[in-house]
Amino acid sequence: MASDLSFACDCGTVTGTMLSVGPDQGDHVVCHCTDCQNLTRHLGHAERILDAHGGTALYQTRCARVRIGTGRDRLACVHLTDKPTLRWYAECCRTPLFNSYANGKVPYITIQLAACDPATRDRLVGPPRGHLFTADGIGDTRDLRKMSMGTLMRRFFPRMIKDIVSGDRRRSPLFDTKTLEPIAEPHRLTAEERQALKQGQPSAASPP
Repeated sequence: MASDLSFACDCGTVTGTMLSVGPDQGDHVVCHCTDCQNLTRHLGHAERILDAHGGTALYQTRCARVRIGTGRDRLACVHLTDKPTLRWYAECCRTPLFNSYANGKVPYITIQLAACDPATRDRLVGPPRGHLFTADGIGDTRDLRKMSMGTLMRRFFPRMIKDIVSGDRRRSPLFDTKTLEPIAEPHRLTAEERQALKQGQPSAASPP
């Protein structure tokens, strides 16, 4: 059974809804990769978002199923590394919100479940399908249910094809409908900012 799930940044400026949420409509995973951990530290939200093993709860679904209700002009995005993953957040309170590809040509959207309505998110997304990059996790992660990126990609691929064939990739709120370029200018972390993250220094004051 699928339904809709609301989300908002911490200060309530950016709000929206994710449509048709359900275990058969997308993938609830927990990612322990260094980049996901560094994102929360860069934005100053690590204590609230990361679990005891450094995991971030995420839900990946089709890109056109996200609706931004308010604050679309307050969305910002960052590249933590030279990888094409684009990390989106609310510049007003620096709440992490979405992950996407660098442009809309490869259509998907992954939402931070910490930003979603806690009264309904667990019921709608179901339990995690698995944990990604547990080798990067904190502490003993041997008992976590592991999931490979290959498995996730095999689940993602049919949704991507549907978005390309149907034209839904041009209905993502994060990208220009014509150019498929991001609606906000991405910031790529400087060498100094990356070094600060490696040293465990706070970087919440870094420019967006």
